[in-house]
Parts: sequence; C-alpha cells; structure tokens
Amino acid sequence: MTIADNLVRVRETIDAAARAAGRHGRDIRLVAVSKTQPVAAIREALAAGQHAFGENQVQEATRKIPEVAADAEWHLIGHLQTNKAKFVPALFHWVQTLDRLELAEKLSAAAERQGHELQTLIQVNVTGDPRKHGVSPDALPRLLESLLAARLPRLRLRGLMTIGPHTDEAAARRRSFAELRVLADRCRREFGLGDFTELSMGMSDDYPDAIREGATLVRLGSVIFGARHYPTPDERRA
Repeated sequence: MTIADNLVRVRETIDAAARAAGRHGRDIRLVAVSKTQPVAAIREALAAGQHAFGENQVQEATRKIPEVAADAEWHLIGHLQTNKAKFVPALFHWVQTLDRLELAEKLSAAAERQGHELQTLIQVNVTGDPRKHGVSPDALPRLLESLLAARLPRLRLRGLMTIGPHTDEAAARRRSFAELRVLADRCRREFGLGDFTELSMGMSDDYPDAIREGATLVRLGSVIFGARHYPTPDERRA
C-alpha cells in the first residue's frame, strides 16, 4: 500500500476511535513521525494532505526540514539536549518534550533572538519507566510553577505528552493515558492555564486507546511510512 493509502486507513481508524468516545475525529491531530524516513516519503505524505510531521533528532531535522515545503508543521518529539536548544526555533513549531526549566530558558532565549514562538508540551513519564524521559507526575506541579515564574514569553505551554507503557494489555495503556488526562485537567484548573488543552499520547500500536482517553495529538510512524528507513552513508552526507 502507498503512503496515501495508509493515511486514509489511519484517518478512518482515528474517526472510529473518536466516535467510540463520543468525540469528533477532526479534534485529533495526526503527527506523522518521519524520523529516519527520506524526504521523498515526507513529500508523498504532504501530497496526500498530511500537514504535521514529527522528528526525534535536531541533527536529522536540520538536514531534512529545509528540503520540504515551507507550509509543513514540525514537531520535535525526541529528547532534547540543552546544548541543541539554540537550533530548535528555526526548525520546529512545536516542542513536545519539555521536561526541565533550564531547557525552557534556553529555548525561550533562542526563540527571542530568532523572532519565533514555540508551542510546547511537557513530557510526563506516567509509567515511571527509567528508560523513558520526562518529569514524574509528582514533580509536574513544581515544574509548572517554575516555568510560569520564569516568564518565558516565547514559549506557550499547551499541554502534556507521554509515551504509553510497552504492553499488549489495553487496560494498562488506557490507565496511563487516563492519568495524563487527569493531570492536565488538574494543572489547567490549578494554574489557570486556558490554553493547556493538548494531550499528545498514542503511537502506532496504541493510538485508538489514547484517543478514547482524550488524546488531541497522536504520533504515528510505521502505520504511515512502513518500516524505518536508515540512511546510507551517502544519504547522510547529502
């Protein structure tokens, strides 16, 4: 099947999951995870109507993003080292993996210098998995307090992001996603954050469960592009 075919099938699944939860499919934004994929595959997805794309690494994005149409929307969905923050505002519109004050300050300063604004999500390690990045649920309120006190005008706090548990048990996945939704609702009320409405959760193996628990963004790669493409040395030099 082509990328266009896969996108049609994914959107149908999104619509079905949304209906099952009493929601509208138009309220869920699809972020096509294009990490390791060639520019040609991204262009094919763009031609099929896909607008938002997710990249994990700044270095890879620096090579690929300038080659793609200017109207694409780019989301950084991988862990970001503080020393790479200065490159982000010129490449990305969204950072979904904010997890510490120092990183936020570096991003805001870079965005100020470059005349950009960044939409940001705080990554929460809901499962407590030591292999995953993100702030713990208990530490989330303290981080939000620090971010708001720092007054970072170039960063807009829009919601939360998480990676679900690695399990085939749907109930366990849904519990994790429900926990993120509850956390976001609590933070929105306690801190008076009117725009804190986005929940990025759900990937290729669990996104229907995430949608049923309130996801507003889903990050899907393999169900759109197929297997990851690892560039050859010549492609990396190109």
